Amino acid sequence: MLPAAEPRAGVPKRGQIDRIGARVLEDLVESIVTGAVAIGEYLPPEQALCDEFGVSRTVIRECVKRIQEKGLVEVAQGRGTRVRPFNDWNVLDPLVFDSLVRHDESLGVLDEVSVVRAALEGVMASEVAATGSAESLLQIQGHLHDMRRLQDDNPAFLEADMQFHLSVMSASKNQIAATIARSFFVRPRQSARWDGNNPVDAVPRTLAEHERVFEAIEARNAVAARVAMEEHILGSWRRRRLPDGAHHLSP
Repeated sequence: MLPAAEPRAGVPKRGQIDRIGARVLEDLVESIVTGAVAIGEYLPPEQALCDEFGVSRTVIRECVKRIQEKGLVEVAQGRGTRVRPFNDWNVLDPLVFDSLVRHDESLGVLDEVSVVRAALEGVMASEVAATGSAESLLQIQGHLHDMRRLQDDNPAFLEADMQFHLSVMSASKNQIAATIARSFFVRPRQSARWDGNNPVDAVPRTLAEHERVFEAIEARNAVAARVAMEEHILGSWRRRRLPDGAHHLSP
């Protein structure tokens, strides 16, 4: 058994968040995202939060540290903990992002996610078309073959779809864009709102759009690859998007 790692010098030891603490953390994030505590306002004092959640000061202090790390608040000595402007929030943080999506009645967050994804993945597809290796193209093509083969198995088809996108990201060698796009690709798929109202011809249409993306990449047409990827991502979201304020549609 390997010895336990020694803490690095100068790095403060993080507190532990148990199940109760995790729930407090989620509730604090939610209160900020929903505007229950609005931007520029202060969280209740420490003792008030202890009383509200029925936990110790240690739990509250650790949770406040966590939401501070997520960019949601700033702690002013002697004044309290104030909610920071939205542009300071780490919206890629899983708790923050999930809360934003869950409470987004207009679906504006997912609309914006789709636009950002389309732009980033469009750029990466064009990079793969211009400079991608033959090996990387074979890998992307393999996932496309899987999509063709698995059209009657929806979960497996969606997995092959995801692997197609992730392979394009990886082949682009653009690590920053890939990291952001991967977050905006994986996290929304865990929300029922992202699934939305899939039309009956969703699978063949999705497959055809991926075919166009790969054909452009294989032809080394960077412009066509970018356009095909952007049209696929934006078009797919428009097809699935629920009406504003709707949580689901009846089958």
